[in-house]
Amino acid sequence: MFPANMKTNNDAAPKPRPAGKSADEMGKQQREISVSEFFTKNRHLLGFDNPRKALLTCVKEAVDNALDASEEAGLLPEIEVKLEAVGTGDAPAPAVSQATRFRVTVVDRGPGIVRDQIPRVFAKLLYGSKFHRLRMSRGQQGIGISAAGMYGQLTTGKPVKIISRTGEKSPAHYFEVQIDTKKNEPIILEKKQIEWEHHRGTQVSIELEGKYQKGRASVDEYMELSAISNPHATFTYVSPDGEKKVYARTIGENPEPPKEIKPHPYGIELGMLLKMLQDTKSHWLSGFLSGDFSRVSAETAEEICKAAKLNAHMRPRDVTGQAAETLYKTLQATKLMAPPTNCLSPIGEKAILAGLYKQIKGEFYTAVTRPPAVYRGNPFVIEVGLAYGRSPEAVAAAAAAGPKAPLAEGESHDEGDDEMARVIRYANRVPLVYQQSACATFKAVLDTTWKNYGVSQSRGAPPQGPMAIFVHMASVWVPFTSESKEAIADYDEIRKEITLGLREAGRRLGVFIKRRERAHLESKRRNIFELYIEEVVGACKRLKGGKIAESKLRDQLLDIAKKLTGGQKTDELLDKNAGPHGLPDSIIVTAEGVEGAVPDAVAAPAPAPAVAAEPAPKPAKKAAKSAAKTKAKPKPGKKR
Repeated sequence: MFPANMKTNNDAAPKPRPAGKSADEMGKQQREISVSEFFTKNRHLLGFDNPRKALLTCVKEAVDNALDASEEAGLLPEIEVKLEAVGTGDAPAPAVSQATRFRVTVVDRGPGIVRDQIPRVFAKLLYGSKFHRLRMSRGQQGIGISAAGMYGQLTTGKPVKIISRTGEKSPAHYFEVQIDTKKNEPIILEKKQIEWEHHRGTQVSIELEGKYQKGRASVDEYMELSAISNPHATFTYVSPDGEKKVYARTIGENPEPPKEIKPHPYGIELGMLLKMLQDTKSHWLSGFLSGDFSRVSAETAEEICKAAKLNAHMRPRDVTGQAAETLYKTLQATKLMAPPTNCLSPIGEKAILAGLYKQIKGEFYTAVTRPPAVYRGNPFVIEVGLAYGRSPEAVAAAAAAGPKAPLAEGESHDEGDDEMARVIRYANRVPLVYQQSACATFKAVLDTTWKNYGVSQSRGAPPQGPMAIFVHMASVWVPFTSESKEAIADYDEIRKEITLGLREAGRRLGVFIKRRERAHLESKRRNIFELYIEEVVGACKRLKGGKIAESKLRDQLLDIAKKLTGGQKTDELLDKNAGPHGLPDSIIVTAEGVEGAVPDAVAAPAPAPAVAAEPAPKPAKKAAKSAAKTKAKPKPGKKR
């Protein structure tokens, strides 16, 4: 027991709490945050959340800019990418597997950059020429390459080094720049004119913290995928271990350049309409509607004003409040044509086939381009390609390997049938290698019932077998799930178009697989006939007392077997007289040669990787004849 006059700890007087801050004190702590400061602390939003991914993101942003600039200038892209491991300070570079710092150098033969624009292009976030234009391009926000330089500055403290030249008669300008993250403004550390061996183009070099590793989601895979979606470009890639790869162009012309369009009424919100009403240069409301929007004619503009009970000759900036809301609702209720699609530049079936045929070894290739569609007033096009099977070289190598070792219970020699199909995703020709499960493209692949086309598939998984699925979305504004541009948002309109494209490609694949199985069955039947032909010839010889022409009888019996199993009957069964098995925009590779829509730029040189030997003249003529017939045939959808 405590004495009566003794105080316990519980009876001690509580300590006074510190006084709260006043509004004036809290107001002094408020300050503006620049976009550079925000992304410095949230760099994972831009794709710099781990060293391996950061290295890929840096290469991707530089290559995207080089491709956009070259195409806009009407030049065939020629891009060199070089990765080098570097040491810290004066220390020598460690082994590639142990290196934590890399220097990324990207050189293009594009139009170059005007001297005054160089610092802001590479050291100012949200600075570019593509955000306000409604036309297809790889870049959108003007963040990418400047964010890569900012990441390099944060992790190594080194500036971005740029060399640019706009023409043979112009000097080459060299800059070293960093970004002031508080002001989002460039800091020029050095600038001068130098001698440069290239007559035109841009070179950017960034030193950053990264990790190099081969395999999926690596820089190596990104370069390979870029060559598939950009067959008109030549890429030279030098990896950190010194290995040099050249991806030569297979198409000798640039894609059709997209044209800028005006916004469509279905793709704007009320707040955007209010801003456009204040910023327009039109003096009349009807002129604003027909001049600042696409697919709104002068007559339609008059009808919209009449339906909204507004004077067609009133000033647009006077339309505010309830009048603006009524105008917006009237616009959304008016039936208008879909926006024009000349703002897009899809890859096309020919180029998709060229890319897949050159980079992926297979037996069957096909490509599908869907008609243009619209989401939120933005036009887009979905393209799908398939590469299926194993090349004749792979089949021959497996046969030459001889008998395999005995298997345990549950094992199978058909390893390829157990592997998952590879899903290759693109948006505006840019490969998407991360966040696959969050992408609308991958979800559409999972939802497609591939068993209907002769391909095995487990529930909730991609199809199984030696197959690559190519899906590309071309749009004026791709709805990415984040600023890192790694996955496409799951809009119903986009998912529907991807699914329809996959089904059409799947139907062609199913036809090919079924006809191939029938051809194998007929071949087995012929082999059975041939086994007994010698016995029949011998029996006939004995019946005739040896007075019979054996070779003539043998040839006659072989002709009968061919007619029953591999002659005209089988040709009709396989529909070989209508292109590559009667399939449009497809390529079929066999040991005898290649049939189908093989692009001339691919077929002309030495044999492509998927062909064991150079095709003989006869198959080449057959391929040309098949391609001509394929072009003349109506599209499968209409035929059905």
